[in-house]
Amino acid sequence: MRDHPRRHAWRNRAATTAALLVAAAGLATGQAATAHAAVACDVTYTTNDWQGGFTASVNLKNLGDALDGWTLGFGFTGGQKLLQGWSATWAQDGTKVTAKNLEWNGRLATGASTSIGFNGSWSGSNPKPTDFTVNGVACGGTQPGNQAPTVSLTSPASGSSHAAGAAVPLAATASDDGAVGKVEFYVDGALVNSDTSAPYAYSATGLAAGAHTAKAVAYDNGTPVLSKESAEVPFTVGGGTGTPSIVASATSVSVPEGGGKTVGFKLSQAPSGNVTVNLTKTGDADVTIAPATLTFTGANWNTAQNVTVSAAEDADEANGTATVAAAATGHTGVSVTATEEDNDGDTPPIGEHVDNPYDGATGYVNPDWSAKAAAEPGGDAVADISTGVWLDRIAAIEGSSSAKGLRAHLEEALKQDAANGAKPLTIQFVIYNLPNRDCSALASNGELKIAENGLNRYKAEYIDPIADIMDDPKYAALRIVTVIEIDSLPNLVTNLNVDKCQEAKNSGAYVNGVRYALDKLHAIPNVYTYVDAGHHGWLGWDSNFGPSAELFATTVAGTAKGFESVDGFITNTANYSALKEPFFSASTTIDGRTVRQSKWLDWNFYADELSFAQAFRQELIRRGFKSTLGMVIDTSRNGWGGTARPTKASTSTNVDEFVNQSRVDRRIHAGNWCNQSGAGLGERPQANPAAGIDAYVWIKPPGESDGSSKAIPNNEGKGFDRMCDPTYEGNERNQHNMSGALPDAPISGQWFSAQFRQLLQNAYPPVQ
Repeated sequence: MRDHPRRHAWRNRAATTAALLVAAAGLATGQAATAHAAVACDVTYTTNDWQGGFTASVNLKNLGDALDGWTLGFGFTGGQKLLQGWSATWAQDGTKVTAKNLEWNGRLATGASTSIGFNGSWSGSNPKPTDFTVNGVACGGTQPGNQAPTVSLTSPASGSSHAAGAAVPLAATASDDGAVGKVEFYVDGALVNSDTSAPYAYSATGLAAGAHTAKAVAYDNGTPVLSKESAEVPFTVGGGTGTPSIVASATSVSVPEGGGKTVGFKLSQAPSGNVTVNLTKTGDADVTIAPATLTFTGANWNTAQNVTVSAAEDADEANGTATVAAAATGHTGVSVTATEEDNDGDTPPIGEHVDNPYDGATGYVNPDWSAKAAAEPGGDAVADISTGVWLDRIAAIEGSSSAKGLRAHLEEALKQDAANGAKPLTIQFVIYNLPNRDCSALASNGELKIAENGLNRYKAEYIDPIADIMDDPKYAALRIVTVIEIDSLPNLVTNLNVDKCQEAKNSGAYVNGVRYALDKLHAIPNVYTYVDAGHHGWLGWDSNFGPSAELFATTVAGTAKGFESVDGFITNTANYSALKEPFFSASTTIDGRTVRQSKWLDWNFYADELSFAQAFRQELIRRGFKSTLGMVIDTSRNGWGGTARPTKASTSTNVDEFVNQSRVDRRIHAGNWCNQSGAGLGERPQANPAAGIDAYVWIKPPGESDGSSKAIPNNEGKGFDRMCDPTYEGNERNQHNMSGALPDAPISGQWFSAQFRQLLQNAYPPVQ
């Protein structure tokens, strides 16, 4: 039996399963309902079933008085078992199931709704509950009658051409309110095959040269059986005399000076073998492209691969132009015109809060980090790159003899800004000291504890002094970016089986702490706030993706300025997830099987960080965030260059072998996170590199350790995590793989020379 696709989610610091196994003994006390509140409600309960298991989505709508705390109850009638849940505290006693609100979704105004869910098991049948109650009062329950399934043909692509004699891949996605019984594939109206399990796919062979159509029909398992047809898709097989061509997503692109834009390239038809597309640039010397070659195969020819077109900062006020030409043997080439959007002479007024603080600005170079980098062999090549400054304890605000404090950094930023000409300067600080910080790991635990008045100390001794210094009028010309509390809020979705995380949820310390930081910092006009949003290897599963977005929305909505208090979100902070996987995406299929089935992706919906960040941005906007919301991605250590980097897609038809041989992320397991061996510097910081992305940034300074390889006493509250031990053979959470960590590492944040040298050696793009 196939494992359910929602079974794992790996987090940033410690490889931890996303699924929360709920036990009655671990229940938290929910908020009491408002006295004498008139309860009226409606519940919509839908499931996605597979053999022996199901996922239930439950939408609770409050039709009565406002609720300040709720408990949903219902009964199973088919012997079902609750396995794991999210967005509520779930429990089962016999046939009775209860779901108590979490701290962030307990208040429901009249007419408001909240969505929760769980995974369960069944045998025999899976009837839907009918006896819903809220706070003990019966309420309506909506059980939609049997609905026809949905189906969409995903391959072949409309209008695609396929070589004569080659197999034509047919693939479809289908879903149902119950379960999908089968999916049939038709070519030219004739049934060619049926598939009873996802991924639904078939390779059609022996098709005659000429024009054809394909469609899919999905059937459910209801009584009576209902079905649905997909739209017909036209395609051709051989027979043509035209030359295949390279297709570009745009024939022209405007590139902001100091930033970049992406152009996608693909082929017009499936090739008989691998095709290498070479890209060249002519024209303005300030315009550059990366990468310079793309490789297409019979599996990925119709999936666009992105080329980043960048424009360097210059002193002139002209909009330079360049031509990017794509060529391949046996194919008609294509050209793209790139126009630089000059920003000289058009600087916003000092102190004005702009949409993107990185646009048109130069980055602050931390002298403390720069000196360490420059002292390493070859390190001077990157020593002038802007990196984040981590305020990871109260003492860091003042600084020490070996590390500048907050005000000292801002004073240095003023000097760099004065030498910078008319361009503004952006300086980045990591706000990182919540009580019970990084609650599900050890290497980066902090000094404050919830049980020891930690939240009040966080506000009075940490956030208030930071805000007071940043609000000094002498710094008004600087663009101060704050990265708010990495590895915090997502823990309240995925890691409530850890006591410290449960305490953070029950006390409201994380939510209230983040709200306080946003209220204090975003009130300063030249301060920008980016909240940490994990990474694709943590929140990329559907059981984490939506609940995390909802938690972010409810947290930010509770600030003084609501959604206006956040400029954006950051992903991949201090992590190693590849920015782009050039040789496959999550939708790639190999011999009829999706790569999501591979052990590496483990049913994740995203194969790399860029696709996740762009999709998560859209989900956040859908949940109320402003349409100008920007994302930034930490690319400091996710380059994965060097001799181990694949140069083309694997030709294996085994899905695990294909992914392992094709992926540029060379970690032993995607759950490994500490001082990873073989990693390299990633994309250099740049503004506007892709749609919806404010910037690629180096928030984690390369060369600063993630954690110690063995226990090292310290006064910073940082523990020893076995995931930083290179001899550790792993656990069930990383499928008992080695940790992949480098040896002889110091505690987190301290300089790790061996790591820096390896990052420099394996940089991608390479360091020139």
